[in-house]
Amino acid sequence: MTVPTTRSRGAGLLVVQSLKRKRCSACRGGPLSLLVLEEGAPRCLDCCDLGHLVFLPRGDTALTRRSREESGLSAVVVRFNRRRSRYERQGVLVEEAALARAEARCLADAEARRRRRARDARRRAAEDVRFAEAFAGEILRLFPGCPEERAVKIAGHASLRGSGRVGRSAAGRALTEGAVTSAVVASVRHVDTPYDQLLMNGISRYEARRRIMPAVTTVLRGWQEAGADSAG
Repeated sequence: MTVPTTRSRGAGLLVVQSLKRKRCSACRGGPLSLLVLEEGAPRCLDCCDLGHLVFLPRGDTALTRRSREESGLSAVVVRFNRRRSRYERQGVLVEEAALARAEARCLADAEARRRRRARDARRRAAEDVRFAEAFAGEILRLFPGCPEERAVKIAGHASLRGSGRVGRSAAGRALTEGAVTSAVVASVRHVDTPYDQLLMNGISRYEARRRIMPAVTTVLRGWQEAGADSAG
């Protein structure tokens, strides 16, 4: 086992989180939870002029980095892992004022991220509204007899972000006729036919679709012809 000395290359000052409660070889104070090994002898933090530092546990990389940047004096805290037979980092000791400044910087970043997320959410919501309106408009172009309220509802359902529905597919985002028609057919199938009841009665999906296809075709043709009659 390699015992860490006061300084370790690349790590700076090293402090050991002791597994055994030892006493300071200089002032005899203790037992020590944190100590510095000088020439193999344990010394307390006060005797090593580190007693004014505060411990910051590992876990928050940004806070640790900024605390060390802000602190004129700092030390890495390590503890021996018996199972792995090596010393492992537990955190750092930094000046209390430096930790406070680092926390303020991290909080400012967190607030900036929160504001950015809020802006992104508003932007996505506006995009979703515009897309749903365009989708509803395409439904009404293809099926002019479809009630406007129904077209809006179909568009909203099909284009819901994260739903995986046809409106979110590449074809749906491109407002292709096939994707728009598929969304309308799905709505008619569930709303205007006994399709759901057939499924509940144990009818297979393919058989249920076969049975209700004439009803779906009738509704779609009626919405298309109503537009043609109006144009005439």
